[in-house]
Amino acid sequence: MRKVAFYTLGCKLNFSETSTIARQFEERGYERVEFSETPDIFVINTCSVTENADKKCKQIVKQAKKTSPNSFVIIIGCYAQLKPQEIATIKGVDAVLGAAEKFRLFEVLNDFEQKDTVQLCASEISQATDFNTAYSFGDRTRTFLKVQDGCDYNCAFCTIPLARGNSRSDTIENILKVTNEIAATAVKEIVLTGVNTGDYGLINNQRVHTFYELIQELDKVEGIERFRISSIEPNLLSDEIIEFVATSKKFVPHFHIPLQSGSDEILRFMRRRYKTKLYQERIEKIKNLMPDACIGVDVIVGFPNESDEHFMETYNFLHSLDISYLHVFTYSERQNTKAAQMGNIVPKSVRSERSKMLHSLSDKKRRQFYESQLGKTKTVLWENEVKEDKIFGFTENYVRVNQPYNVSLPNTLQEVELRDFDESDSKGTVIATPISELV
Repeated sequence: MRKVAFYTLGCKLNFSETSTIARQFEERGYERVEFSETPDIFVINTCSVTENADKKCKQIVKQAKKTSPNSFVIIIGCYAQLKPQEIATIKGVDAVLGAAEKFRLFEVLNDFEQKDTVQLCASEISQATDFNTAYSFGDRTRTFLKVQDGCDYNCAFCTIPLARGNSRSDTIENILKVTNEIAATAVKEIVLTGVNTGDYGLINNQRVHTFYELIQELDKVEGIERFRISSIEPNLLSDEIIEFVATSKKFVPHFHIPLQSGSDEILRFMRRRYKTKLYQERIEKIKNLMPDACIGVDVIVGFPNESDEHFMETYNFLHSLDISYLHVFTYSERQNTKAAQMGNIVPKSVRSERSKMLHSLSDKKRRQFYESQLGKTKTVLWENEVKEDKIFGFTENYVRVNQPYNVSLPNTLQEVELRDFDESDSKGTVIATPISELV
């Protein structure tokens, strides 16, 4: 039995696709092993959102060949689509598959035997028109389910449309079929993922469904306790979606809403499709209907033309919002984007300082949110994460909690009271006590 190992860089969407490709191998008799177990084949699923993601790919290839010198190394993912020729020059790489080829891996490569030259199988992105169903299973407690792929937005900083193609979606019928299959495996929570999840519903360039219609149907599925929306653009997060989540028993009060900048002028440079006023209205609507809702925010620092005044607009805007945490990205130049052609480049040292300020603000926001939840009763889905005899999990509103480890807890839901902030955990965690122990 040949052994295969996987390494995933990047987003939840990549994790769902890696897991699906791994099942293709297992169905054909391959044994899936850890990266350190001298596999015969390595599949590295790459990201290319930042320059560091590209560098990380090279490091992983080097690590793979050191672990198993005679292995066959395959690179897939966004970096593989954007720069196949560049990847082909990396020592140790045997094959590069683009967006249209990665799910046809067995058809394209066949024998996984090393050739004299790197096998390049990366079509133009215009060829990536099919929607490939994907979901993670067995890797984590929660399942990441891909419902949408690609993007039509063409933001000035982003290479994703070049790496994944146009917006396209699965049918509601097939998503419900897959969701029921997942429910049969005793999974408790599904996270809906996509490149532009809120744009769900485009099939063959025609608007067939809407995201609102999808979540209405998923809410009826038996056997899944929780649905979580991974990320949704503010201009696509409609009042009806917010109102539906507020009354749903399955869709949890947790939203991740990209902002990118708190300056309307920078948002215009970025070619975003909203202004800060709309963003603020979305936050206020959520908090009005769901006071305990967790709200995460993506923000980019150091975008071209971002002056000190622009940055302070962003800082002060974020400070004023009732949000729970930030994902801070330091802008990095990406080839073939509008932003790469702009002037007024922000020095990297300034980008770094701005990033530190927003990371500090994020820590404060998370602490404030967690402290606002102390004394409340919530339901935790316990993960497989165990550290120093503590088990960790997340409440429905995404508070990270821990309690003493019990072997029966992973992948179970438990009602708890949130007691104290755990000062010993660097990630920020709340100590939970089961309600059953308080009675």
